[in-house]
Amino acid sequence: MKLKVTALSVFLYMGFSAQNIQNNPGSNHGNRFEQLGTILPTPNVYRAASGAPGQAYWQNRADYDISAYLDEDKRNLKGSETVTYYNNSPDDLDYIWLQLDENQQSTVKKADYQFSSTLPKSLNDQQLKTTDLPVKDNGYGVNLEKVTDASGNPLKYTVNKTMMRIDLPKILKKGEKFIFKIDWNYNIPNRMKMGGRGGYENFAEDGNDLYTITQWFPRMCVYSDFQGWQNHQFTGRGEFALVFGNYKVSMNVPADHIIGGTGECKNYEQVLSSEQLSRYKKAQTSNEPVEIVTLDEARKAEKNHSKQRKTWIFEAKDVRDFAWTSSRKFVWDGMGVTIPENNNKVMAMSFYPKEAYGLYRKFSTKAVAHTIKTYSEFTIPYPYPVAQSVEAANGMEYPMICFNFGRTEKDGTYSEGTKNGMIGVIIHEVGHNFFPMIINSDERQWSWMDEGLNTFTEYLTEEKWDNKFPSKRGPAWTIVDYMKLPKDQLEPIMSNSENIIQFGPNAYSKPATGLNILRETIMGRELFDKAFKTYSKRWAFKHPEPADFFRTMEDASGEDLDWFWRGWFYGTDPVDITIDKVTIATPDFNASKEASETKYKVEKPLQNEFEDISKIRNKEDKTITFEVEKDKNLQDFYYRYDRGQEKVDTNKEYTFKTEGSIPLDKKDQDRLKNITAYQIDFVNKGGLVMPIILEFTFEDGSKLRDKSSAQIWRHNENKVSKTFYFDKKIKSIQLDPLKETADIDTSNNFWSNDGSSSETSKFQVFKQKQDGPVRGGGTGKVNPMQAGKK
Repeated sequence: MKLKVTALSVFLYMGFSAQNIQNNPGSNHGNRFEQLGTILPTPNVYRAASGAPGQAYWQNRADYDISAYLDEDKRNLKGSETVTYYNNSPDDLDYIWLQLDENQQSTVKKADYQFSSTLPKSLNDQQLKTTDLPVKDNGYGVNLEKVTDASGNPLKYTVNKTMMRIDLPKILKKGEKFIFKIDWNYNIPNRMKMGGRGGYENFAEDGNDLYTITQWFPRMCVYSDFQGWQNHQFTGRGEFALVFGNYKVSMNVPADHIIGGTGECKNYEQVLSSEQLSRYKKAQTSNEPVEIVTLDEARKAEKNHSKQRKTWIFEAKDVRDFAWTSSRKFVWDGMGVTIPENNNKVMAMSFYPKEAYGLYRKFSTKAVAHTIKTYSEFTIPYPYPVAQSVEAANGMEYPMICFNFGRTEKDGTYSEGTKNGMIGVIIHEVGHNFFPMIINSDERQWSWMDEGLNTFTEYLTEEKWDNKFPSKRGPAWTIVDYMKLPKDQLEPIMSNSENIIQFGPNAYSKPATGLNILRETIMGRELFDKAFKTYSKRWAFKHPEPADFFRTMEDASGEDLDWFWRGWFYGTDPVDITIDKVTIATPDFNASKEASETKYKVEKPLQNEFEDISKIRNKEDKTITFEVEKDKNLQDFYYRYDRGQEKVDTNKEYTFKTEGSIPLDKKDQDRLKNITAYQIDFVNKGGLVMPIILEFTFEDGSKLRDKSSAQIWRHNENKVSKTFYFDKKIKSIQLDPLKETADIDTSNNFWSNDGSSSETSKFQVFKQKQDGPVRGGGTGKVNPMQAGKK
């Protein structure tokens, strides 16, 4: 048997029998390496078994024409929208569903998914108001003024908390569209007090507000091939499932406000001063951020609250949502960015109050540019004309615009933690343009499909920003504390967003870490990156589901990863692999196998003793001619012996000579005398299988690494052994030296030659005759063909 050994080892030819191979007979085999099978949905014409969209894939579409009026005095937003909904599905629709997300801020209209509560030690006055029974209406949530068809005829509708059903006047068939209108308004909440993604922040020192207008209009729900209507209630956690469409949005705001929004502004000439417009045009071709609205202009605007008004007009194509921001406090800068992969010219821009100037002016727009360029390398080329970051003391994402934090101290200073946190959140939120704004997964059901995939790509982008960037999510060792938690505090990644206790680690960190382990440790970068880009390309501007991701990653890489999806995504077991014992053996040159003669009796040919119904009928069937009867070359000794053609006496003993081996000569012994064998026994204490990565340190100070794929556990998921032959003595063995596998207990990952967990033994080394294979095999039964020849 030829053993493959390392560069520090030698090649040995040894007559080891099968018992030398660690096959773990009687192993305790579970299901970790079984295929996911029916756990995944059955492929169909809409979603192929390869993970690609099927030949009949479809998705519906909604176009919006919206007018909005921001009343700063009343902190109220009034809107009117015309929606054109396209039914591309094969189904007839007699009603449609829309989302009224702002109802989550209402005490009487919200979905009201409650949590268990206990008696607190103290309550502030705002918290005390929420305890009133019966519950009082706090005045927030969507007020529907009018719902009509395109001709102004009233439509029948029903509001169920954060969802709204419109009953159609007639069936909406495949290929048809339905146009309807909604007028509405709502009181804008103070998001710093009430929470939530959208609202206003008041700056008491200068008396101004900063508005982030999000989830602000009645939006179409997704109707899909895999679920029908996605009309699960919005509780504030699980985010959004949305359809693509084109948007035209006009926003009427105080004249001294600056607006940033999804898409491109179509009337900068009317809303900007000539100096600001000139700076904007300069910024388009600049390699450095240019202040379009300067710090001085923002400071002056803060002092005067204009009573005049302006209307800003934005348009966006092929987006799933629209968000915007408005304030007179904004400094605004921008620069041009070219995406090499598609030569797309993008305006990277930032909007921020003076409180963030010291950080945002230096870092924000450059981080935006870096993000869209780096994500374009790992996924698809950024397709949109704009990418924007807004400092709003929070983090949230929308197409082409996102809201982040990052303010300095009052004297303009900032800590390293604040700086890195700001850069990280900008990369993360801008990165959401790819997941889920373009690769449009269902966030409300599967948070990990946007947060996890995005956090992983964020980690890659942070690494390319600064090799020493203190990333907190992505590297395997950063998830260990979460994986150590008791099982009753863990859910599988494949859990609905609303049901997760440890939401951040589960939806963000664990899937990001898993993808990084796949890339660095299991698949390798080349295979992983190709598969990840394939997934991104296949599902850009579509609605992927988990199975589409899992299948594509395997389809494009040729790697069977079901064991990994099963363990990392569907399970809660941690990784805890331990070095249990090391057995050390040295050569024994005195042992040899001499040639010998053995007496054997010839046994009868191996055949079925029972003539079953099939054999009888086949023999009686004259149309059947058996292959062994047609081809005489197939008629060996057994065939002839069974039919009395070979004369062998089964009562007589025949002599059978076994060919042995000879001892090594002194030259070979000198060559091999320094060989030492090490059998390392591993125990899987955690349950989750992973590759076994070892670093050997030898007594001469040299090091060597070895990696066995996770499939080494496939016959026994609890215990495995691996043997190595070296011409140097090992000083120590380190399991998972770079902490690649998220092992939760590294105290059992080390062995040294002065430790107690080892045994010593000898192994035989001899020369094998090269004139043919060993015959007889030690089975105690002779080969009748050989015996028959005498």
